[in-house]
Amino acid sequence: MIAPLAGISSMATRALLAELSAAYTAAHGLEIRFESIGGVDAAKRVDAGESLDLVVLASDAMARLLESGRLRAGSLRPIADSPMFIASPEGHARPAVDTADELRQALLGARAIGYSTGPSGQALLKLLEDWGLRNALDDRLRQSPAGVPVAKMVAQGDVDLGFQQLSELLGHGGLTLLGPMPPGLEIVTRFTAAVAATSAEPATAQRVADDFATARHDALRRRLGLASPVV
Repeated sequence: MIAPLAGISSMATRALLAELSAAYTAAHGLEIRFESIGGVDAAKRVDAGESLDLVVLASDAMARLLESGRLRAGSLRPIADSPMFIASPEGHARPAVDTADELRQALLGARAIGYSTGPSGQALLKLLEDWGLRNALDDRLRQSPAGVPVAKMVAQGDVDLGFQQLSELLGHGGLTLLGPMPPGLEIVTRFTAAVAATSAEPATAQRVADDFATARHDALRRRLGLASPVV
């Protein structure tokens, strides 16, 4: 009998992987145990050579891990695209963010702005650079600590605006979803599954990654605020 497969992921895919893993176990009798933590810390553990079977992280982190030999070549499978949304504390005045100009004004009017340590946060900072607002807003920018969701910062009122993947904002009380980024400014993070180079069961782990990537899970992705990756 094959021992349970061990996986690691960032927080954005925690709910998705829990449901995919449970469905795979029910169908095939193989237990899959994912640990979901901050993406930066997860990548460090994979890069350190931790014994794992499956890795699910943002595609840019996966590309670096593949290049360093920490993932099996040819094993990468895109499993979900995660759009970034904007949130504000529940009960606060709801700023308009439907257009680029409205978003710019909302940012300038915010007391504090929360963003993540992951790729969506870096994309937001690049947008502020492109708009020439980075310096003006620098003392109002609050990066969430690794493993702490931006949703928590918003719900506690630590920030007036929070920018995070929709999958990480859904299900959190104390906040209002204002909507996605305005048209033309969309920020989407692709999450990819792969077999770790340290896996003792690479063929089995590959079958799991292949299953997770199939279109039959599209309804589940949508329910959890994710989109099906277009390859």
